[in-house]
Amino acid sequence: MNLYLLGLPGAGKGTQASRIQEALDIPHISTGDMFRAAMKNETPLGKKAKSFMDAGDLVPDEVTNGIVAERLDQDDTTDGFLLDGFPRTIPQAEVLEQILSDQNRQLDAAIYIKVDKSILMERLTGRFICSNCGETYHKLYNPPQEDGVCDVCGGTEFHQRDDDKPETVKKRIEVNEEQTNALVDFYQEKGILRIIDGQQAPDDVFADIQQILD
Repeated sequence: MNLYLLGLPGAGKGTQASRIQEALDIPHISTGDMFRAAMKNETPLGKKAKSFMDAGDLVPDEVTNGIVAERLDQDDTTDGFLLDGFPRTIPQAEVLEQILSDQNRQLDAAIYIKVDKSILMERLTGRFICSNCGETYHKLYNPPQEDGVCDVCGGTEFHQRDDDKPETVKKRIEVNEEQTNALVDFYQEKGILRIIDGQQAPDDVFADIQQILD
């Protein structure tokens, strides 16, 4: 089964990707993993990608697309794959269609884990860190046993990383939302979009995904 997983930051894609990979015994292929593998193996495209990244530049689509094509041509994808993080844009989605067509296959489903933005904000801005020992907490999912006191060292000073601050998270969600909505429309028109309610408990989210896989 050939799958593409999409959703906004904080939707729980990582959790569900691991479960799908285990259930179907197919590789979970993320953009980051592909780049790291190509650079580690020093493939021609991997070297090209590294040159852009070392310079602090975005890797051009033609290099990214080539790395994806190389990865999908490997033997472990014969029985299927789960793509995560690619495609990010409509042009990349169109290239993916061509890559798969050249390999005589196609996507079976694009699974969209949908979560309201207000809930994403709660999930992504809830993390905080003990300033004394570095222990990490979450105000909803993993608060200290005693409010305002670190379980590990008893410290009472906490801070948030810049990435977890509301203004940063809000911008990150907005940037991703435009791209995600375009891809949702693209795969809706193709007739392969499947929408999952990501606001449920993780076990219930996977139960809904399992119904699609079945």
